[in-house]
Amino acid sequence: MDIGLHYFTFTHPEWETTLADRLTETAQIADEGGVNLLTVMDHWFQMLQSGGPYEPMLEGYTSLGYLAGVTKNVRLSLLVTGVTYRHPGLLAKTVSTLDVLSRGRAMLGIGAAWYDREHAGLGVPFPPIAERFERLEETLRICRQMWSDNDGAFDGKHYQLAETINLPQPPRGTVPVMIGGGGERKTLRLVARYGQACNLFGGPGEEAFETVRHKLRVLRTHCETLGTDYDAIEKTMIYQGDVLGDVDAFLTDMDQYKALGISLVGLMPTPYENPVPWATGLVEDVVPRLNQV
Repeated sequence: MDIGLHYFTFTHPEWETTLADRLTETAQIADEGGVNLLTVMDHWFQMLQSGGPYEPMLEGYTSLGYLAGVTKNVRLSLLVTGVTYRHPGLLAKTVSTLDVLSRGRAMLGIGAAWYDREHAGLGVPFPPIAERFERLEETLRICRQMWSDNDGAFDGKHYQLAETINLPQPPRGTVPVMIGGGGERKTLRLVARYGQACNLFGGPGEEAFETVRHKLRVLRTHCETLGTDYDAIEKTMIYQGDVLGDVDAFLTDMDQYKALGISLVGLMPTPYENPVPWATGLVEDVVPRLNQV
């Protein structure tokens, strides 16, 4: 099983003067220590449960572009970009650029968006949820078209593009798409139709485990209905629990999650503490053992 490192907060001691250095050092520890996927959030305001808008938050794709320059191996993604944040043609171009400059390490993590306060705060339209999902599906179709030989028009309900020219193309010909969230009627159907990866929320305890099991069953059903290959979809999750405090217990959990088909678990540094020693402990004490799970 692989590990992802999700760098979800920049609020660390003395962040005003150490933010860039700590982000860089943490990323390089992860990159050199066998972490498979490095993600940051795509928000303009920090989430309320993590301190709210008056905590620091860097713009996502600028951050990933920087991280591409200071790492060599780790895959890079937002977890996840909201469909409302960028016009889909520009989003496809941005992700293509990241993939080219990182030499094929980009992933497009995307979802329907939810944080209405940051939209209102910065004056960005925030449509109702049904429309956001319509826009998400059109965005997935536009990205697929721009990462293909078809550079013609796209005429959708919400987006109209006269030309979907995109040069240079991603080195792999396309960019893998991770669709975040566990909504059973819409989100997991979009994973089955358009996605190369899903991202669910897991953690210690039977309830969290059974929730992930159920979501994967729903995803399999959508794949069977749509005629897509369930086994080809990378199953990832964010683990909401302590890891370094009891590594043996965490690895026992991972044995169970691997049996469900989870192949990558995203872990988050301890909030409001220096992430560098946490990342060091992760690559020294967890990565080698988890790779054997």
